[in-house]
Amino acid sequence: MEASLGTVALTVVLVSIVAWAWSLLNWVWFRPKKLERYLRQQGLAGNSYRLLFGDLKESSMMHKQARSKPMNHLSHDIVPHILPFLHQTVITYGMSSLICQICKNSFIWMGPTLRVNILNPEDLRDVLNRYDDFRKPLSNPITKVLSQGLVNIDGEKWTKHRKIINPAFHLEKLKFMVPTFYQSCSEMIDTWENLMANEGLLELDVWPWLQSLAGDVISRAAFGSSYEEGKKIFQLLKEQARIGATLLRSATSVYIPGWRFLPSKMNKRMKEINKEIRVLIMDIINKREGTIKAGDDINKDDLLRMLLESNSKEIKEHENNKNVGMSIEDVIEECKLFYFVGQETTSALLVWAMVLLSHNQNWQNRAREEVLQVIGSNNTPTFDALMHLHVVTMVLLEVLRLYPPGVEVSRITHKKTQLGKLSLPAGVDVYVPILLVHHDKELWGDDADEFKPERFSGGVSKATNNRFTYFPFGAGPRICIGQNFAMMEAKLALSLILQHFTFELSSSYAHDPLTYTTLQPQSGAHIILRKRRY
Repeated sequence: MEASLGTVALTVVLVSIVAWAWSLLNWVWFRPKKLERYLRQQGLAGNSYRLLFGDLKESSMMHKQARSKPMNHLSHDIVPHILPFLHQTVITYGMSSLICQICKNSFIWMGPTLRVNILNPEDLRDVLNRYDDFRKPLSNPITKVLSQGLVNIDGEKWTKHRKIINPAFHLEKLKFMVPTFYQSCSEMIDTWENLMANEGLLELDVWPWLQSLAGDVISRAAFGSSYEEGKKIFQLLKEQARIGATLLRSATSVYIPGWRFLPSKMNKRMKEINKEIRVLIMDIINKREGTIKAGDDINKDDLLRMLLESNSKEIKEHENNKNVGMSIEDVIEECKLFYFVGQETTSALLVWAMVLLSHNQNWQNRAREEVLQVIGSNNTPTFDALMHLHVVTMVLLEVLRLYPPGVEVSRITHKKTQLGKLSLPAGVDVYVPILLVHHDKELWGDDADEFKPERFSGGVSKATNNRFTYFPFGAGPRICIGQNFAMMEAKLALSLILQHFTFELSSSYAHDPLTYTTLQPQSGAHIILRKRRY
């Protein structure tokens, strides 16, 4: 009897080992090779799959080499510098597709995971608009620590959050935030003028200043009179983002499951920061809910107030449904996202706008002339005035084309899915390279790598010939909810800078774009500011 039980146990163990071994082999070899054959039959091309690592080693080496030194000169042909491996793949394989409609689409291997690169405008539109077919991929566990807000959630939870948060970002609501934007921007302008003293000239790296400005704006806009506490949260989030990026780089090219649970110094600090942020936001929320109930809340138009009101309204309208509305934990995560995305996006847009206008004095002069004509030399910008800044808008749109804050968007198929003439199996990463599309000479012309705001003189539709070739804030149902917020803040900040200063690139400026959380100047943005003569 004991011998029989032992035989059964041994059989179970052996079967389990064989099943595990087969599962492992299928993951690292059989399935990737099957997918490769399937896509090659449809006309897609890319490197042959290599065991476990795929293209990761070559991709990592090329990225490291590209980022080891700045570009030779101020060129906007930044795709080879930012996305060197993808750039090489598209050049090598993109034009070898057999089917005209999928021309330029290709694939690469992120370890055993197949990633299909989509550059065809019609396919791009489908990927970003067909929300049910092309879902948000699971975030890396390390990035999840930063925020579980709209950017990282999916399905019904995303739909619920988006509905509740939408009212806070309507353009009409932004009217009331312009004074908040102005307060933060004018303080930075005053500081710069004071640093000039009597010389009327100042050389500085504007990048950290613009980061601080955007952080201050989002602190005031999100939490109103509690913005000093908000600034503490912002500082902690910046530290957490730096640690998260370091952890991702050190976790080797293939993410190791369970890496974040190791009791390392950085992992411990990540958890400590998360607790600190939660306590700070929870304290602000509790105070705000108390003042709202007492009728003493003076912050009628900040994001937190609008978020709490919208959430409360949603819960009251569906009081019998326990799944309606957001929990306090959800509100905390969305507040963290306000900070992280709001600060990163706007500061990146502003710094590249200053760099490009420093290098293109004719456009700087044109934008300044418009600001002085529409707003005046010393007047405070109003919402209506900002809406009439046509040249400034053209400049910002072109900056976003050449230097979009996010250089890529990723989706994943959960079932067999048809995309144009392509049939994609379940579990395939679908990659939308925003930067590549924005710099594509076949889509934008031979001057695609040149700074030409005039291409947007007739608006985005005319500039793109109504093709899906411009989406710096994403597109479709998951388009960035804060795009109007970012554009309004950028218009106001740039207008004030143009009102008070002329500026040019310093000889110490090194053109070194880098993708961190957004597309940023790795070596800073050293600019010479001069007090504008009236």
